[in-house]
Amino acid sequence: MNDECIVEINGLWTCFGETVVHRDIDLSVHRGEVLVLVGGSGSGKTVLIRQMLGLETPTRGEVRVFGHSLQAAEPAELARTRNRWGVFFQGGALFSALSVFENVALPLRERRQLDEEMIRDVVVLKLEMVGIEAKHANKMPAELSGGMVRRVGLARAIALEPELLFLDEPTAGLDPDRSEAVVKLIEALHRELRLTVVLATHDLDAMVALSDRVAVLVEQRLVAVGALSEVVAKEHPFIRNFFLSDRGRRALQAAKEPLPGIARA
Repeated sequence: MNDECIVEINGLWTCFGETVVHRDIDLSVHRGEVLVLVGGSGSGKTVLIRQMLGLETPTRGEVRVFGHSLQAAEPAELARTRNRWGVFFQGGALFSALSVFENVALPLRERRQLDEEMIRDVVVLKLEMVGIEAKHANKMPAELSGGMVRRVGLARAIALEPELLFLDEPTAGLDPDRSEAVVKLIEALHRELRLTVVLATHDLDAMVALSDRVAVLVEQRLVAVGALSEVVAKEHPFIRNFFLSDRGRRALQAAKEPLPGIARA
């Protein structure tokens, strides 16, 4: 893993009225790693990703991506920075009125000056990369299975050949087989495209398969950040319940490296 910081969050607070979502968050994402953000429902994982995307402004603190402050950047600089990342929103977030082809082509048309022939070639290539045959390009999102929607969403997220990929719950709502297929696809894209990945999930199997480091967001704070073995060793009620329950232990048995106290199946 490279020590270069791609994302730096310093002293971040997020408040909506009197409700505090994040309290004094410090976090860095290093080039080439997969950082997995976990926490319970309503813990603020999605909001934190939106802060990293500049879609929401922190109440206090700073977010820097590729060395640029998202809060202080001029519009032109912010647009250039956004061209360097891709985003997969929850559920794939495809536009229901657009075909598969048009969904993937959308960021190309919005951010790049490409002719239609080049756009067609890029869209077909990206669909092939995620395992979608060209014959499905004219289908509408309502005609796709849940797994195919996720694949098309990933194709759109990598359309601009990003260096940084944000994934928000990419396996949510999928059955185990389709979830595993999506995880393997993310793993392949990370390796082949040399991506830096920020992944928010509650899926223990996805976390174990993909993570280089894990950040645990609980009660407005990050209570642990580190390799999976380091995080599991932390004494915290949420960590014990999330990672060391029967379900958690079954998932941890598949970890890349043996974890203390977790017997292999």
